[in-house]
Amino acid sequence: MRSQPGRPHPLGAVWDGEGTNFALFSEHATSVELLLFDADADAEPAETIALRERTRGVWHTRLPDVRPGRLYGYRVHGPHDPERGHRFNPAKLLVDPYARAIGGTLRWSDAVYGHTRGDPREDLSKDPWESAGFVPKAVVVDATFPWDGDRPPRVPWSRTVLYECHVKGMTQLHPDVPPKLRGTYLGLATEPVIDHLKQLGVTALELLPVHHAVSERRLVERGQVNYWGYNTLGFFAPDSRFATGSHGEQVDEFKSMVKALHRAGIEVILDVVYNHSAEGGRLGPTLSLRGIDNSSYYRLDPEDPRHYVDYTGCGNSLNMGHPRTLQLIMDSLRYWVGEMHVDGFRFDLAPVLARELHEVNRLGRFFAMVQQDPMLAETKLIAEPWDLGPGGYQLGNFPEGWAEWNPEYRDTTRRFWRGDAGQTGALASRLSGSADIYAKRGRDPWASINLVTCHDGFTLRDLVSYERKHNEANGEENGDGHGANWSRNWGAEGPTESVRIQRTRDRISRNLLATLAFSHGVPMISHGDELGRTQLGNNNAYCHDGPLTWLSWDLDRRERDLLEFTRAVFRIRRENGSLRRRRFFSGLPVSGDGTKDLTWLRGDGEEMKEADWHDPERRVLGMWVSAEAPDEADEDGRPVQASTLLLLVNGGSRSVPFRLPELPQPGHWQQTVNTARPGVRAVRGGTLNLVAQSLILLTHQKPR
Repeated sequence: MRSQPGRPHPLGAVWDGEGTNFALFSEHATSVELLLFDADADAEPAETIALRERTRGVWHTRLPDVRPGRLYGYRVHGPHDPERGHRFNPAKLLVDPYARAIGGTLRWSDAVYGHTRGDPREDLSKDPWESAGFVPKAVVVDATFPWDGDRPPRVPWSRTVLYECHVKGMTQLHPDVPPKLRGTYLGLATEPVIDHLKQLGVTALELLPVHHAVSERRLVERGQVNYWGYNTLGFFAPDSRFATGSHGEQVDEFKSMVKALHRAGIEVILDVVYNHSAEGGRLGPTLSLRGIDNSSYYRLDPEDPRHYVDYTGCGNSLNMGHPRTLQLIMDSLRYWVGEMHVDGFRFDLAPVLARELHEVNRLGRFFAMVQQDPMLAETKLIAEPWDLGPGGYQLGNFPEGWAEWNPEYRDTTRRFWRGDAGQTGALASRLSGSADIYAKRGRDPWASINLVTCHDGFTLRDLVSYERKHNEANGEENGDGHGANWSRNWGAEGPTESVRIQRTRDRISRNLLATLAFSHGVPMISHGDELGRTQLGNNNAYCHDGPLTWLSWDLDRRERDLLEFTRAVFRIRRENGSLRRRRFFSGLPVSGDGTKDLTWLRGDGEEMKEADWHDPERRVLGMWVSAEAPDEADEDGRPVQASTLLLLVNGGSRSVPFRLPELPQPGHWQQTVNTARPGVRAVRGGTLNLVAQSLILLTHQKPR
């Protein structure tokens, strides 16, 4: 096969219209071979090309005869010395970390390990068996695509409503999605799915990982998969699990999905896992980075480089102190924004990315690079603000411009609505944007991503139906998953025929959804909560790809009612700027009559005093938000329409009378939402009955 010297940049396999340039970084390699294959499962390459050019640690060549669709991988030669951090083994086929697509699946075999399994020397041994027939292959792709003027929606944070979902689980059972497209990127782009999202008021899909991932051997051997996908093999490649084909089709199909969602005004945010790779700890497989240059890409124990530093619980952590590892992540981010047109990222275990040595560095090089990058400047950046290392809980400490999943919001709302004592003060903070967490660093309410549930933990239906996790189906003797769920079953564990319990559960579900919709910050709905989705008490269903985790669209009356309620409360949020302010409340007068922008009320209609906040038995609260000082415009300049509102919550077990404050302007209160007694009605009296465990939203109606 003809070959030319090629270029060291860009890394990966890049088709230029006439040939393909291959470039691979390996600082410590002694030689590199490029292998070309004709089929996914081929054990023997059709061609083997030695990369003789090396520039600043990058091995490269250009092959004029290689076109899109060709499968390839690498063999990398170098020292096998795990005690010094080197794990080169040229018997192992390696996936290009810059592969734009990956074809085939990982077939678990002892041959995919760089060491000989069962050898008493463990990873100090060197396995001689070829792995090419078991490892997926990288695919050369043609990057051209008819974007036809596609533009990012650029929805302001103050109007953003996130919807976390799994590509397959969202559409696999949808009766109106064509069967061939169910469970795929193209399935998400169909009209029935987009209509559902639009009617909910969703402005951004936060997709569970779509980088190409593999399932761990222990799962495969017991007939399971890594359904969630937090086990990344390729940081540039869309996962072929969600495509109609696996030889590059996934790239165009992902782009088609983004294009359709953008046309509907919906942004696409990716849940990305840059903290570790699918290769696990020192006894894990050799699939890519480990065999390419282990000591450059992974964080190794400086006292014993045979071992990995693990801040993730997954066996390894990427080495953010190495410039080429930083480049890998930054190039990946730029690729997904520039080439794939995504609108933002949610970073799994984000503090790992800020660990320069061991401690979390808030102004670490990664964050500085992201903030200075013009391509990433307009994207939405969301952090999961914890990892498993020392000092890993970093809620509120991320730089300006970042939003964060807020676990304090999740836990407070759950505990308040299940009836725990001493939660009223914390709930007030969460309702008003969590200023206690974010204002101290000069950030805004949108820094708080408010969530009640997510993929990890109970669904909303299970949160009000189970008090214990039921993860036996995971095969880990119910030892996995969170133990502290702050849930309540309201009288029976799991499904029940009791109408009384069902009604209570439905009311608490409405309370949680309404609280989410009416809180300041950015709400995130977990897919299927609006449909009453259940996982039968499994709070760690990461290994189930089946009806347990797929959304059911065959709704009964209760589920249809919940869907309509969810649509209604998020429509109210969208239409009332008083529910989505861009700045924190001051608590100061905003008009000549002394009305404050925010006033907290007791059940007797009087303003809360300091002692009231410290009363652990207080479970009734009123939140009076004035429309006198709304934001004049959203970030994009769109005018904001706002109304004065009064939010009443009763987390106690008894109904109480709530004395309504007098309106400073002519008009009357109108009941817009009542989770105990549905219906819109004018409120003329001075006292309102607040049913036990219920929420009411009142809005000021001016006289006509």
